[in-house]
Amino acid sequence: MDHIKEKLRKRTRRHLRIRQKVVGTSERPRLSVCRTLKNIYCQIINDLDGRTLVAASTQSPDIRSLIPYGGNVKAAEIVGKKIAEEAKKKGITKVVFDKGGYKYHGRIKALARVHEKTI
Repeated sequence: MDHIKEKLRKRTRRHLRIRQKVVGTSERPRLSVCRTLKNIYCQIINDLDGRTLVAASTQSPDIRSLIPYGGNVKAAEIVGKKIAEEAKKKGITKVVFDKGGYKYHGRIKALARVHEKTI
């Protein structure tokens, strides 16, 4: 059990360290990613105004109808594409990627790459 707590503590420290450096503005908002075992959530945030501009997750009804399970790379790619399309509609072309203390690997990497290609 201590191993799990230590892992969470380290991820939280990494996330806070990243957040000190990464700030979303109106010209270049922050793309924040949160990952759970069964789902992936992301949102584009303007930190100066404290507003979420666009959000997408595997729990959204339109995405949920496309995938049977939200905790895999395919689901992350679909979420990345969806949030990029929504961002384009709002005129957002560049973002700062906030991986939330997670490794840039697997689902996080898939979401980022698809978002980058689509936007």
